[in-house]
Amino acid sequence: LYLPRYKRLVDNIFPEDPEDGLVKANMEKLTFYALSAPEKLDRIGAYLSERLSRDVARHRYGYVCIAMEALDQLLMACHCQSINLFVESFLKMVRKLLESDKPSLQILGTNSFVKFANIEEDTPSYHRSYDFFVSRFSEMCHSSYEDPDIRTKIRMAGIKGLQGVVRKTVNDELQANIWDPQHMDKIVPSLLFNLQSGERTESRSPSPLQASEKEKESPVELTERCFRELLGRAAYGNIKNAVTPVLMHLDNHSLWEGKTFAVRCFKIIMYSIQSQHSHLVIQQLLGHLDANSKNSATVRAGIVEVLLEAAAIAASGSVGPTVLEVFNTLLRQLRLSVDYELTGSYDGSTNIGTKIIKAHEERQLQEAVIRTIGSFANTLPTYQRSEVMLFIMGKIPVPGVHLALPSTGSGPEGTRMIQIMLLKSLVQVTAGFQTTNMLTALPSSFLEPLLSFSLTEDPEVRLLVLQILLSLIDRHDNRPKFSNISIISDISVLKLKVDKCSRQDNLFMKKHGQQLYRHIYLGCKEQSSGRQHYETLFALLGLLSVELANEEVVVDLIRLALALQDLALSTDEGLPVFNRCAVHALAAAYLNLICQLTTVPAFCQHIHEVIEVRQKESPYLLPEDVFIENPKLPSSLEKVEGDVLFLQSKITEVLGGSGYNTDRLATPYVPQYTDEDRLSKRKSIGETISLQVEVESRNSPEKEERTPAEEITFETLKNAIVDSVGMEEQERERRRQVVEKFQKAPFEEIAAHCGARATLLQSKLNQIFEITIRPPPSPSGTISSGYGQNQSRSVPIYEMKFPDLCVY
Repeated sequence: LYLPRYKRLVDNIFPEDPEDGLVKANMEKLTFYALSAPEKLDRIGAYLSERLSRDVARHRYGYVCIAMEALDQLLMACHCQSINLFVESFLKMVRKLLESDKPSLQILGTNSFVKFANIEEDTPSYHRSYDFFVSRFSEMCHSSYEDPDIRTKIRMAGIKGLQGVVRKTVNDELQANIWDPQHMDKIVPSLLFNLQSGERTESRSPSPLQASEKEKESPVELTERCFRELLGRAAYGNIKNAVTPVLMHLDNHSLWEGKTFAVRCFKIIMYSIQSQHSHLVIQQLLGHLDANSKNSATVRAGIVEVLLEAAAIAASGSVGPTVLEVFNTLLRQLRLSVDYELTGSYDGSTNIGTKIIKAHEERQLQEAVIRTIGSFANTLPTYQRSEVMLFIMGKIPVPGVHLALPSTGSGPEGTRMIQIMLLKSLVQVTAGFQTTNMLTALPSSFLEPLLSFSLTEDPEVRLLVLQILLSLIDRHDNRPKFSNISIISDISVLKLKVDKCSRQDNLFMKKHGQQLYRHIYLGCKEQSSGRQHYETLFALLGLLSVELANEEVVVDLIRLALALQDLALSTDEGLPVFNRCAVHALAAAYLNLICQLTTVPAFCQHIHEVIEVRQKESPYLLPEDVFIENPKLPSSLEKVEGDVLFLQSKITEVLGGSGYNTDRLATPYVPQYTDEDRLSKRKSIGETISLQVEVESRNSPEKEERTPAEEITFETLKNAIVDSVGMEEQERERRRQVVEKFQKAPFEEIAAHCGARATLLQSKLNQIFEITIRPPPSPSGTISSGYGQNQSRSVPIYEMKFPDLCVY
């Protein structure tokens, strides 16, 4: 029987005993023949495939290995155009091996496929499909073979196979798109399954010797390398398809709650993808957080923790183009969490049984969201951070004025909690905030609402506002140096960083200085203020002195300190003994600081003399005895006079000699009350006006003549002001729109508008003239004038159609 030459050459490579291995001399002949006659390559492949199938069926695995080795060598040697047909035979044989039940054949087939995947083909293939290989390799990744060593080998083979498929297809547009969900939904979970199972085996902590032996063949390392390679090759449009299966896997296996694995997965993702695509991953995580709004707090907290880590890795690329949308999503989650905590249920109905556990978990979630908001804010440039601060401020509900957030049904307590959570978020956003121009970074639209919160009764809200102010004003990291109130004889030990006040700083203090002084004064006046409040107020005074103080500001701050002393002396305010002692101590500590900053010897001498007298006679008026765990206070605070007080006249005299404004220094500081007081427990501005009007009307001699209809009430005044302001605003807006229209609208539109006006005017004039001027027609067909003269019918002037330009 005659055999073609290629068949004889193929037969000759197989030895009689398969253990002898491939006959190398004959293999070289076969390779040379294939290179010399490339048109025969597909037939060689088909014949080898036929032999291999027969050997597999007969369980002659030695010959199977020889056939695969021959195929590998031919594949590596031949790169001609007819390689495609040979590859089809090769993949058919690999498929045959992978379908086998024997692990050794599966691993053999995988190794051959990996070698093939590393070959760069000269000619593209239009019809090759890898669907089977994706499915089979994914299945091998989940192998549950009894023997653990063989199971590990099968799983590693599956991972290598998936890596080969990705390498072969990812950069070839003619191949099946590996990024399609049908493929990604198999590849990604297979890799994550091995990452996770590897994590479990690692947690058993093998001995160092075992670890070093198995380091090279660790499935976890191989899986991670494969996963990183996959993500590194993902283009902009493929990120979503690669990340979605990760989210689904973590959902399906409840892996958010443990956090560790989820964080590890997303660290791999964030470090592997191209940096310009980072914001896409963040957006998907935010969308997933929204989708899980009604899931348990631990799941949401897990997603938020992942967001926190991802934001830190992505840095400036984490937010992307939709800056405010990121913060809006996080703030929405914060609000929902507050609702869930207060109602104890996701649908608003109370469920007392689970409330305690849920409240604890929700509180942890809220803290995680606040930290995440801070993490995102730290990646932003100054101008964007200012926008975010304004955005959050706009979300804070102000009692009695407006509710920026939708009403939640959780009542006043819900409003208070949302206020606190959003202010805590602002504390995080403003941490480390540094700007050269305070005026642009802190506009009135932000500063005024913030300061208004410092007048509320809630001490926690006031403390948060003060912390935010400290972060905004501190630009040289001086804040930690004012953490404790104490009398320091030499402030050089603090190593304060003091820069010359810039023009922008001067303008800022000119505009907002009085507001800040006023809120410091009123903050000291609050009965609910505690040790932390006074320490923070001292830090605020100190930072104003070193960051924003010019000569005028120094004078005002000294006046404020002396006014605080007067406040502590006054018995009209009804302040408790602790608060009065605390204000005295605060004023003393601050004057001790400012006198050393001004470096006027006589001023320093007076302050130190008073402090020395206090140390001997009244230590309870100094911070060392007040701001401690158990304050040493007297039972009552009466006879505080004489040498224990700082004298305004003396300070004015000594500072006047150094060129300070004596007129201003001699004027006691009195805070101006404004409409912001409506937020505090003091009388609102509206009540004050109503009261004044009532008093005036009682004292008026014309009381009897007045009728009830003429009574002036607060509502009348309010409506008058609102109406006039509203009308002015409307008129201003109308004018602006007209000017804008004539500046920006196209000429045709303006011409059409003017033409329409002219036509309308003409028609109105015609109607008027018809009614008022035209007499009834005479029978003779002429028009009779009022003087008895006759004139022929002609077009009257008022009926003439004038050009548009003649009509105004």
